[in-house]
Amino acid sequence: MGPDEEVGHMENRGVSAKGLAVVTGASGGLGLEFARLLAADGWNLVLIARSRDKLETLARELRDSFGIEAEILAQDLSVLGAADAVFARVSRCDVLVNNAGFASNGAFASLPETRISEELLLDVVTLTQLTRKYLPVMLQRKSGRILNVASTAGFLPGPFMAVYYAAKAYVISFSEALWEETRGTGVTVTCLCPGATATGFVARAEVQNVPLFKGSLAEPGSVARAGYRAMMAGKRIEIPGVSNKLLASSVPFMPRASLLRVSRKMVEK
Repeated sequence: MGPDEEVGHMENRGVSAKGLAVVTGASGGLGLEFARLLAADGWNLVLIARSRDKLETLARELRDSFGIEAEILAQDLSVLGAADAVFARVSRCDVLVNNAGFASNGAFASLPETRISEELLLDVVTLTQLTRKYLPVMLQRKSGRILNVASTAGFLPGPFMAVYYAAKAYVISFSEALWEETRGTGVTVTCLCPGATATGFVARAEVQNVPLFKGSLAEPGSVARAGYRAMMAGKRIEIPGVSNKLLASSVPFMPRASLLRVSRKMVEK
């Protein structure tokens, strides 16, 4: 029986003292780092991404290094029904890390409609639906952690990355609202808002040569550690890095027209 076929029974067998964590976008970047942190802390894992080979390699590494159970689910989360497919295999979890996401760079009117749809499905719809599927049982058990990965992009409009910036604004607003809804229940919802980070996101969004990604990029391990600590502490929001915190706090006080021009210059090809 292959790893995918066993995932549906994971919650019923051999869970660790801490329980079961689901990580999306686990094949690289922040998702891979979250998986390593969770495994090192004694959590069993379901790793989700499109690349079966990368997931299998990571699962073996985590089993061998930390003695936990790690199963994989090779699933494209940018399609309709993706959350249903995941939930059909894994009907409950103790930790949910909604990390998967991607961006598009270019004038909105020129972007392929299919890419826009996939971006919204992955960054907004699947994240929301997975949260809705796992949150009720967490609330029933009065225990659970959810981490939604947004971005400092969510604090301002992003000409030439309009869909991504808007999607991350949604994730921030959604997560903060749920943090308040779940306050005092034993369940927490945390939002991580990194700045520019050295992950596969850069190549997929084709932003290697824009000013925002030409400078010093954050190391994914340190960003993930900040997010992991925040999630386990039940924090509402975590913005790693002093410059990113300053950006988020200063945006409301900047003239909107000037903000749009600066934002455009940072990502326009």
